[in-house]
Amino acid sequence: MQMAASYGFTNVFTSMFSAEGTKEEILEQFEKFILEAHKAGLKVALDVNPQLFEKVGASPEDIYVFSVIGADILRMDIAFREEQNLHLLQNPYDIQIMFNASAATRPEQIQHLIDLGADPKRILVGHNFYPQRYTGMKWQKFLDLSRQFHETGASVEAFITSHNEPTHGVWDAKCGLCTVEQMRDLPIDLQYRELAATGVVDEIAIGNAYASEAELAELAEVSQEFEPDPQNPIIRTLLKMGAKMESFHPQKKIKVTLCPDTAPIEKEILFSFFPHSDVGDSSEWIWRSRMPRFFYRDQKIDVRPAEGEYFQPGSVLIVNDAYKHYAGEIQLSLRPILNDGTRNLVGTICEEEMVMLSLIRDLDTVVFLEKKNC
Repeated sequence: MQMAASYGFTNVFTSMFSAEGTKEEILEQFEKFILEAHKAGLKVALDVNPQLFEKVGASPEDIYVFSVIGADILRMDIAFREEQNLHLLQNPYDIQIMFNASAATRPEQIQHLIDLGADPKRILVGHNFYPQRYTGMKWQKFLDLSRQFHETGASVEAFITSHNEPTHGVWDAKCGLCTVEQMRDLPIDLQYRELAATGVVDEIAIGNAYASEAELAELAEVSQEFEPDPQNPIIRTLLKMGAKMESFHPQKKIKVTLCPDTAPIEKEILFSFFPHSDVGDSSEWIWRSRMPRFFYRDQKIDVRPAEGEYFQPGSVLIVNDAYKHYAGEIQLSLRPILNDGTRNLVGTICEEEMVMLSLIRDLDTVVFLEKKNC
């Protein structure tokens, strides 16, 4: 927990209802756990259910026992009835309540609690994690539900999985603990980038333990956002054109495997220029970052022949001096496009990264990172 906190993590999630022992043993165990988490600067979310409430002598109207052990968040794996849920949200201990976003609770129920006077800041929704391979949520179902919850103003949490060996989790989990099945075997940083790019997930947790320090470092790196400098001539120009500072966030991060013959100036434009963004009118064939050409117009982008009649989807391109007016533009091919000599191939996006292309929306800010292997 101390290591995670040092990399910028803020919360720790633990399953209380799956713990074995007497009431006294369970409360003592989690009180010690929460104390250590708080020493590391982490808030604690306890996964609970009505049976656990009964076991520890709590009720929706009285959660004093959870305040005694220091809980910050109660995640209701199974919720109570509406009136009882309202009592939970109005508890006097400033304990936030997280409802199950994958099952049992619907977005309209959350909205109704808010309409009844519940403080949206007290309401969180957290998706399930799925220990069994092939049982995680469908991607589209996850997106639809998360979007609906997000629209209520509630904070949405989902799980990604560590690939460190060995790891463990509840119920003898050995295949990771993720929310969305198609993410189970993806690199942990890509899992994070996909969820962050949806725009409807606010908190991302690692389901299984223990993630390696290398994984924590990767997540810390990809979660950092570039802060635009209003004095930067690029940013200043965009602001004059009507852009707002908040439009540079959030940033969607895509990893690119470079071609070995990519020129230094091309690497600079791809990785160091900020912000890469379209102006809202990209076609079905390519996504284009136009601004670099205005700031590198005096630089040479030599023509470098590429093999093949067509650039395939996932090709990362830069317009070269054969079409000087647009030279310096970064383009991503979304469909096969003709290799007419006006574009250099600077890199490719791996198959596993391709979903990121579907998550880029008009006017999004995109950051490119180098992928060392594919």
